[in-house]
Amino acid sequence: MPAEPRAQIPPADPAAPYDIVFLDRDGTINVRVEDGYVTRPEELVLLPGALGAIVALTRAGCRVVVVTNQRGVSRGLMSLADVDAVHDRLRARVAEAGGRIDAVLVCPHAAGTCECRKPAPGLFLRALSAAPWAEVTRCAVVGDMPTDVAPGRELGMRTRLVGRDAPDLAGAVRALLDGLCESV
Repeated sequence: MPAEPRAQIPPADPAAPYDIVFLDRDGTINVRVEDGYVTRPEELVLLPGALGAIVALTRAGCRVVVVTNQRGVSRGLMSLADVDAVHDRLRARVAEAGGRIDAVLVCPHAAGTCECRKPAPGLFLRALSAAPWAEVTRCAVVGDMPTDVAPGRELGMRTRLVGRDAPDLAGAVRALLDGLCESV
């Protein structure tokens, strides 16, 4: 079972440009570990501008939800507790910078064995069920792989693909907040 939001996601600020902005983790927020997985908090290296981007979303009143595939769990390379420890570190770093991550949803399964592994929409649907106030057309998703943004596109969200639509998360968030992003 993927990690569930710990509680209902509270409503975004009424003036927020998006109800929820979904963010991929590896390669979008933090450095993707070549031939491996971020298995411990001390291995988490944030990409330049990532903290500022999440802080900007927080200040804009958006809810921020991280959606991440973590196949290393199914491969026995880490436990869900290890993944949670990494996410606790990520949340702490974001909070120290003045931002907030409202929920983290994880698919720990191998490819083809579940409905939650991106590009399937399961993680997004779980988050939306924890935020019944959110309108899918007022949501956005940023990721560094086509499979990261595919569920959002299928659901009708605005999407930004890092490396194609923006150089990094900071550029993608600037475009979202400036209203320059069109669905891809």
